[in-house]
Amino acid sequence: MKKYIFITVTCITLFSTVFISCNDEFVERDIKYSIDSENFFNSKSDYDKALIATYDLLQSTYINVLMGEIASDNTLAGGESPTDVIGFQQIDDMTHTPVNDNLKNLWDWMFAGVQRANYILEFKDKTDFEGKAQIIAEARFLRAYYHFELVKWFGGIPMNGDKRFTTGDETSVKRSSVQEVFASIEADLIYASQNLAPTASETGRATQGAALALLGKAYLFQNKYSQAAAALEQVIVSSKYSLVSDYASQFEMEGENGKESIFEVQYTDVEGAGFGCLQCSEGNVAVGFSGVRNYTGPKYTSGFSFNIPTKETYNAFEVGDSRLNASLLDIAAWAAANNATFGKGNEDTGYFNQKYLPRVRTTNAAGDLNLTNPNNYRAIRYADVLLMAAEALNRGAINDTKAQGYLNQVRDRAFGDANHRITSVGAALTDAILKERRLEFVGEGFRFFDLVRTGKAANAITGFVVGKHELFPIPLQEIQFSNGNWNQNPGY
Repeated sequence: MKKYIFITVTCITLFSTVFISCNDEFVERDIKYSIDSENFFNSKSDYDKALIATYDLLQSTYINVLMGEIASDNTLAGGESPTDVIGFQQIDDMTHTPVNDNLKNLWDWMFAGVQRANYILEFKDKTDFEGKAQIIAEARFLRAYYHFELVKWFGGIPMNGDKRFTTGDETSVKRSSVQEVFASIEADLIYASQNLAPTASETGRATQGAALALLGKAYLFQNKYSQAAAALEQVIVSSKYSLVSDYASQFEMEGENGKESIFEVQYTDVEGAGFGCLQCSEGNVAVGFSGVRNYTGPKYTSGFSFNIPTKETYNAFEVGDSRLNASLLDIAAWAAANNATFGKGNEDTGYFNQKYLPRVRTTNAAGDLNLTNPNNYRAIRYADVLLMAAEALNRGAINDTKAQGYLNQVRDRAFGDANHRITSVGAALTDAILKERRLEFVGEGFRFFDLVRTGKAANAITGFVVGKHELFPIPLQEIQFSNGNWNQNPGY
C-alpha cells in the first residue's frame, strides 16, 4: 500500500477544539467533518476509502519508534544541540513533563487512528456487500494496533466503544483501566485473526498472521504466557513466514515486505511534507532524523543526527555477530573506507542506526528529502514472533526445550553457524532471551518497553524512577480539557 487516499475524516486532537491542519498550521475551530458522515458508507468504495484513511495514520508511528529508542539505554537524543527538539532531549534524560510537544503528537496521532477505525465500526452495519467482514477485521486490527501503542505509552486511556469521540465526551468518558484497554485489544485481535485472510490482498494490509502476532505480544505484555505462546505458535506452525538468511538484507529497499515481514508500515518518497505537518509525510520522518549530519559520500544521504547509539550498545554484541554491522554504522570507519565526509552533532558517539539511515534516493523523490524517506518500518518480524514465543514458553514454565529452539533459530542466523546456541534453562534462559531481543531489535523501538515490562528499566536507564517512568504523562492540554474527569499518571 505505497499509495494512500486521504479523506479528512478525523485529523484532530482527541478532545480539544483544535484541528490539526494537514497543511501548515494549527487552527482554532470547532470539530467538524468535511463530509456528511452519517450519509457516508453507502457502498463498498466508501468503506474502502475510510479504511485506507485508517491505514494512513500508521505512517505517523515513526515518532513512536524514534522515541522508543531514545527513551531506552540503546540511544541518546543527539540532534544539533542540547536544545534541539527539546521533547526528545527530555525523554532521553527522563525529565519529561506533561508539557511535551512530541508526546502530545504521539497522543494525537494515535487517537486519530483510533477515531478513523471507530468511524468505520460505528457504521459497520449500515451497508452489506461482499468482502465486508475483511474490511471490518482490518479496521479492528488497526484499532488494536493504535490502542496498543497508546496503552504502552500512557496506560489507561479513554475508550468509546464502536463510536467516534465528539466534543463534550472529554468530561464524561472516563479513562479505562489498563486491563480494560487490553481486553479491547484482545477482542479486536481475536476477531481479526478469525476473519482476516492469511495472505494480504494488497501489500501492506493486515493478515491473519499479523493479528495473531500482535495478539501474542499483547498477551506477553500482560504476562499471560500460555495465551501468548498459543497465539504465537499458530504463526510459527503456519509456515507462512521464515527468517531471511542475510539479516541486513531485510532493511534495504529490495528486502521490504519479504518472507520475514509479518506487518510492515509502508512509506514512499513521492509525496513530500514539511515541518508544519510531519504526520502528513508519506515518508518515514524518523529516517531523516536519524541520518548522519552533513554527510556526503556513497550509499547514504545526510540527516539531523538524532537517535545516536551508545558505545555500550555497540559493545553489547558478541564477536562474530553479523547483526552488529547491520544495525550500527561506525561512521568514522565508513568514511575512511569510502572517501566520505560528515559532521558531528550533539552527544556524538560515532555510531548511527544503520537499519533506518536515509539511503540515496531516486529521481522521483519529492519534498524535503529528510522528511520523505521511503524506508518501510518492519513493525512485526518473524524473529520477534520466535523470541516472544521463546519468552512465553520459558517465563510461563511451559517448555524450556522448545524455547531454546526458537531462540537458537535467531542466533544461528546471527552467527551463521550452530556453535553459539544457548543451552541454559530457567532464569538464565530468560536473561539470554531478553539479551537476544536487544541485539536483534536495536533501532526498532522495542527496547524501552521490553525493559519496563520485565522490571529491568531502573537498572538500565539513567534517571528512571520506579513508579513514575513506566508510563509517560497524559498531555496537559488533555487533562485540562477533561475538566477534572481524568487523573494524571503517577509522578507527573
